Amino acid sequence: MNDLTHPGYPTLDELIAHVQKYHPNEDMGVIERAYRFAENAHKDQKRMSGEPYFAHPAHVALILADLMLDPPTIAAGLLHDCVEDVDGCTVETIEKDFGSEIALMVDGVTKLTRMDFFTREQQQAESIRKMFIAMAKDIRVVLIKLADRLHNMRTLKTQKPERQIPIARETLDIYAPLAHRLGVYAVKWELEDLSLRYIDPEGYYSLVEKVGMKRAEREKWIHEIIDSIRDGMEKEHIHVQEIDGRPKHFYSIYRKMKTQNKTFEQITDLIAVRVIVDTKQDCYAALGIVHSLWPQVPGRFKDYISVPKDNLYQSLHTTVVGPDGRPFEVQIRTMEMHRSAEYGIAAHWRYKEGKAADSLDEKLGWLRRILDWQSETGDPGEFGNLLRVDLFAEEVLVFTPRGDIISLPKGATPLDFAYRIHSAVGNRCVGAKVNHRIVPLTTQLETGDFVEILTSANSHGPSLDWLNMVKTSEAKAKIRSFLKNESKDENLARGRDLLEKEARRLGYSFPQLCKPEFLDVLYKRYTLSSLDDLYVTVGFGGLSCAQVINRLAEEFKKTQKPEAPKLPTPTETQQARPATPTHATQGVVVEGDPNMLVRFARCCNPLPGDDIIGYVTRGRGVSVHRADCVNMQDEGVEPERMVQVAWASSASAAYDADIQVIGYDKAGLLADLSTLFAALEVPIVAVSARTMKNGTTQITLTLSIKDTTQLEKIIKQLRKRSDIIEVFRVSS
Repeated sequence: MNDLTHPGYPTLDELIAHVQKYHPNEDMGVIERAYRFAENAHKDQKRMSGEPYFAHPAHVALILADLMLDPPTIAAGLLHDCVEDVDGCTVETIEKDFGSEIALMVDGVTKLTRMDFFTREQQQAESIRKMFIAMAKDIRVVLIKLADRLHNMRTLKTQKPERQIPIARETLDIYAPLAHRLGVYAVKWELEDLSLRYIDPEGYYSLVEKVGMKRAEREKWIHEIIDSIRDGMEKEHIHVQEIDGRPKHFYSIYRKMKTQNKTFEQITDLIAVRVIVDTKQDCYAALGIVHSLWPQVPGRFKDYISVPKDNLYQSLHTTVVGPDGRPFEVQIRTMEMHRSAEYGIAAHWRYKEGKAADSLDEKLGWLRRILDWQSETGDPGEFGNLLRVDLFAEEVLVFTPRGDIISLPKGATPLDFAYRIHSAVGNRCVGAKVNHRIVPLTTQLETGDFVEILTSANSHGPSLDWLNMVKTSEAKAKIRSFLKNESKDENLARGRDLLEKEARRLGYSFPQLCKPEFLDVLYKRYTLSSLDDLYVTVGFGGLSCAQVINRLAEEFKKTQKPEAPKLPTPTETQQARPATPTHATQGVVVEGDPNMLVRFARCCNPLPGDDIIGYVTRGRGVSVHRADCVNMQDEGVEPERMVQVAWASSASAAYDADIQVIGYDKAGLLADLSTLFAALEVPIVAVSARTMKNGTTQITLTLSIKDTTQLEKIIKQLRKRSDIIEVFRVSS
């Protein structure tokens, strides 16, 4: 901008003028007061770029105005960082000055920001949960959050390089799919392209260059297509409000290249032409004209008008083969459908008041289902993983016997369909028909299938195996709820037995780990209320006993401060023995005797880097234990038989270490781990695996390693994998 007096961000007059374009009769006073309040509150703050901090909320408000939201939402966008970043500004302050409606929105956005977690994965999972709770109260909270993220992505270059990729990855994993689910495609596409710029800059700029190289040729080709469509419409007397063509978004092209393993030159349908007409009837008439002009590509027609998407999207899509044999996509819709396609739920918000409220609430039925699932799911991590399947997956549209449409994620089975209808239908399910033929309950449904559930009042209800047969988190939650409530006594006894056995296997007694302070950490992590609740949850497969014992053991170890054992006073015989030089056997130095046989205790498997103690055995030399080994704290241990041992500084031997990996049961997991260890040059000495009924697999590996540092690096690398739930070191 040439105006040197311009602040570098949207002025109040510019913002109000923008809102008045679509809300000409609204009172702009609340926007003016919020603008001046936030500008003054942030006056002494700067962004990392050096620009005034207020530039951020001002741009967020402008993005919300681009989405054509109401003045209270624009005001909340201006104020959204005040409670978080301005001393002395509270939600009560906002409520006093701007009313409860705006205060609730500001509070909702603030709660999405104020989160303290141990890992990024845990933070992401809890972020999603909090977002959906906030959405249930007021959908505008998440629209503000999306606008906030969009402006942060536009200015991501000012962040430190090491922060750019994690932020971009989170945006691509969470916020872009959320924008898609809400139908706000204008935000979704920009978030995806901006994220790609940082996640794969070479791929992004290569695409920009290749798309730009043929711009003149492409624009000429698009004009020819548009002219042909316009002429065809005029002949049939169909009024066209708007028609344009453009290349598909960079991320869309990039994703197709990656998923289909194609080069840029092999991607043929790079162009999308959008036709906007007056009525729904005109949409179908326009489709006929397009198909009369060019041949249709079989299997590439989608009618989202008669069967709209859950996110309110409506349009006709068809792919045809145009001039020179090049295919392109045509999208046909009305102006109302177009607004919905661009702005999704934001376009419908203005109709919330009055008669359209029930209609809008129906379109947000998926949100209510998600909140039902989250109340059944204690683990935020599990909730996050399941949402990635339900919320962000491709969908299939199937029909009930009455012709109602049910949307399910790709890969869903008849059991998922049954539980979507009602919990009672799922619990009493004994079979299913798809397209009037009886099929197994594991059958994957396809778009267009007619599904009928066979039920019986004598059904015994779901079993643990059903958890492996369903795809949706909704079905999993309802199955677990049934198993938890119907067989509580059995689950309680089974869970207690499993936990006690697992504790003994790892060298602990379960009462030793059941201190209230240890259990409180577990209760908070998995939203449990009591020890009985924990037993029941483990008993029906909601948690693995390894997860529980490992976490309790971690808390127990924090309270232990092992001290080096005091050596007994040497006997007269030992005093008379001539001093001998320190001698290393198997990488361990035993004080006082160079010829002493050394072996490593299998109860704790010590490794270089562990604090160790020695225990003189009868006839088998010195047994080397970890200093915190439970067996060395037993009442039967004789202190006079303890000797001082230490790791030799030049030790270069390899040692066996046992780890347990808990992962999702999937084909090829063991092979993937073997390949990983081969790449790390870590030999596998032994391996055993078993599949659990809750859909997980437990793999115990004995690795040949050098020291604890190497082992910790291996465990950290394994924990980064999305198919691994937990990894920990175990004793044999």
